[in-house]
Amino acid sequence: MEQFLNTYIERMKGYFPGFPPATAHEIASAFLAYKFGLYEKAVSECSNAIALIPDNTPNAALKKALAILRANADDRNNSQVTADLTVAFTDSERTFVAIVIPEDKNEDPGTLELDNALILVYVAALITSGDDEEALEEHRRRIIRLLNDYKKSLGLD
Repeated sequence: MEQFLNTYIERMKGYFPGFPPATAHEIASAFLAYKFGLYEKAVSECSNAIALIPDNTPNAALKKALAILRANADDRNNSQVTADLTVAFTDSERTFVAIVIPEDKNEDPGTLELDNALILVYVAALITSGDDEEALEEHRRRIIRLLNDYKKSLGLD
């Protein structure tokens, strides 16, 4: 799945060539806050990042990914542990997600949305936030383990 992630990163580089450093850092901070379980901070960081990201098609998918993280962080902050399905990627935004599986093979749509959001935010931060690269690289193995959960559904086993 290492190669799968590398291929996805390369594909996303064309869509996310760069953001101003403050914007890139907010994206990275949103991911890191969520992964460290700092859900109240993640809600704030996601909101800040969404406000700073300019509007265009790929950025709409990134903003949606941040909105999905924000909704799930808010739920977890309020002791709700089921994945939030009120915010989801549209068909056009799915062009930018890592894991695309047929609906009939998707046993847990909420978790898939959240996992795709985490991966997209991680990759966008990795590509654009050089200042946070080291902290983000420490989470690479977690992203690969997350991708491994979908290996069979993706037909990569």
